[in-house]
Amino acid sequence: MAWSIAEVARMSGVTSRTLRHYDEIGLLAPDHVGANGYRYYEVDQLLRLQQILILRRLDLGLPQITEVLDRQTDPVEALRGHLKRLLVEQDRLGAVIATVTRTVSELEATQGGPPMAAINRAENLFEGFDATQYDAEARERWPRNYDKAQEFAATLTPEDTERMQKETTAAMIRMAEFMVAGVPADDPAVLDEVDQQYRRLCDFWTPDAAAYRNLGQMYVDDERFTATYERISPGLAEYQRDAMAAYADARLS
Repeated sequence: MAWSIAEVARMSGVTSRTLRHYDEIGLLAPDHVGANGYRYYEVDQLLRLQQILILRRLDLGLPQITEVLDRQTDPVEALRGHLKRLLVEQDRLGAVIATVTRTVSELEATQGGPPMAAINRAENLFEGFDATQYDAEARERWPRNYDKAQEFAATLTPEDTERMQKETTAAMIRMAEFMVAGVPADDPAVLDEVDQQYRRLCDFWTPDAAAYRNLGQMYVDDERFTATYERISPGLAEYQRDAMAAYADARLS
């Protein structure tokens, strides 16, 4: 049995445009093209599409997915491997859900007070979050900076890592307190706080003004980073971006 591209799009939730793109880049070709010019897919293609969606859910990029699928020879064994990774992800998400649920409860219990008062232990904000899960993406996007960061990370003890997590959380909360108080993002006190953040960042990477502005913009554009800031206070990602841009203009240009 063959399914048209429209039927596959309806079943999978993947748009026809995306399916055509997958064909163009060699990731998922249809079984055949009919006389009417329509693409048709059979069971083998649907199984490959399922694996693509699984790997996308695991945050792999399309080039990586192509490489993974092209190496596979046994589809059952491949699915077992995907299932194992999904179960690990399920456990991680369970920990993340517990962390966010606890944070919501703590914030609701002290609603109207300063953000720091709502957090029993600052490091609790990051329980369940795996700092290594985006390693492949970081290596691809910033290879030189990634290597420097890895060299520095290799020198850290577990106590160092915990301390840095606490410092990062505390810095985010201080920024939230500035924001809630209505302090402009380019206020000298805010820029002094950003200066401390910048100096900590330089342990891993020393960005110039343009790179630091781009990093701040990424906190808004990338939903993964945005969510981290929004857990502290709504609007904090945008405030952090504006403060970093102001710092880049005032102290890095």
